[in-house]
Amino acid sequence: MILAKLEPEFMPMVKVINDFKAAVANADSQEVVICVERNNSLTAVYKMDVYKDGSGHDEENYRIVERLIKTLLWAKGGYKVYIAGSKVIYDRIADDYRIGGAREFDFNFMARVYEKPFEVIYVENVADAPKENDVSSPVGRHLDGCRIGFDAGGSDRKVSAVVDGETVYSEEVVWFPKLQSDPKYHYEGILNAMKTAASHMPRVDAIGVSSAGVYIDNKIMVASLFLKVSDEDFEKHVKNMYLDVAKEIGDVPVEVANDGDVTALAGAMSLEDNNVLGVAMGTSEAAGYVDKDGNITGWLNELAFVPVDFNKDAMVDEWSGDYGCGVKYFSQDAVIKLAPKAGIELDESLSPAEKLKVVQGLMEEGDSRAADIYETMGTYFGYTIAYYSMFYDIKHVLIMGRVTSGKGGSILLDKANEVIGAEFPELAKKVQLHIPDEKARRVGQSVAAASLPKIK
Repeated sequence: MILAKLEPEFMPMVKVINDFKAAVANADSQEVVICVERNNSLTAVYKMDVYKDGSGHDEENYRIVERLIKTLLWAKGGYKVYIAGSKVIYDRIADDYRIGGAREFDFNFMARVYEKPFEVIYVENVADAPKENDVSSPVGRHLDGCRIGFDAGGSDRKVSAVVDGETVYSEEVVWFPKLQSDPKYHYEGILNAMKTAASHMPRVDAIGVSSAGVYIDNKIMVASLFLKVSDEDFEKHVKNMYLDVAKEIGDVPVEVANDGDVTALAGAMSLEDNNVLGVAMGTSEAAGYVDKDGNITGWLNELAFVPVDFNKDAMVDEWSGDYGCGVKYFSQDAVIKLAPKAGIELDESLSPAEKLKVVQGLMEEGDSRAADIYETMGTYFGYTIAYYSMFYDIKHVLIMGRVTSGKGGSILLDKANEVIGAEFPELAKKVQLHIPDEKARRVGQSVAAASLPKIK
């Protein structure tokens, strides 16, 4: 195993699970099936052998299955977890996913997204477990007509007027949606952007929106842009906001998608290939995926909450209260976490974004301590791509976000490639890692967002 330079105690999920499977293969075992069901009865299934209940390995079984359930929930999404084949594991998981349980955050989050109570269900026989049921939707790549592409970020909003695939107008406006409690601020900002884009075209045929958060049927279910908005105002004024704004522009098709998925779609369009996983390392870790058919899947792809480090002493994410999750490994938080280990003292009065800039400045000057941070993150990433590939069929990984800009991104990419090549040679033959250049990425994102809806 290749140790992470500044964090040698890092325990990659993929290594731990592979070692567990190898040990179970030589022991008294039983099959367990985990199923996670989301909207429209769509279901993700993971099957594995574990040690037999009561054979002295119940804690090991539980820890592995608990991490896999967490991964499935945040990668695929769901409000029902079925556990077939082990009552012992079921009892522990059911105790985690409840009010007051260890996974109360996940329990509440998924119930809100899918507007259904969260349940953990026991199935005695593995043969009776729900079957895999998945669909993906062809969305995007429509470049005909006059289209608005809107991209809602946490610090700026971008809008483009796109005519037959060509951007005829584009603007970026600084805004502060996360600080505003009155949803009128958001509404007026989005409406002004769309009206501006519309004024640069003879007509509007369709509107595509790329926005951070979780969207189901073009409705906003959860989004950090509306952090300060009360639950009552969210329900009344926010949930249908993109649809309501679009009505003011005209009776045209609208499609709203997670910004990670739109980034992956933009990458797929520029690479002219599919099976693309996009990972953006910024304030947090954002992700999106385009499948083998070039479709967006409707999966959550909230990889910030997917565990990547099995070490129970790993850093805890303040929001979810869980350890070893992607947000602390592939974001500005990771850089800040590793800085003191590299011997870099950061002024505590600086904001996280300013602390990142300090490290990036040292990186540009060729400081080896800063290089060690990016090399460590590259080790994390190489092992984590191997873990993600257990759940995603990947040919291309697009790495982006402000953490990866400059020389640091290249070091991260090279180290990740080294890890995959040395540890997972079969995967190395199949997967390519890319850092898109800034200009291509920005134009690509706006065109990809505008391309989301199909003109009827």
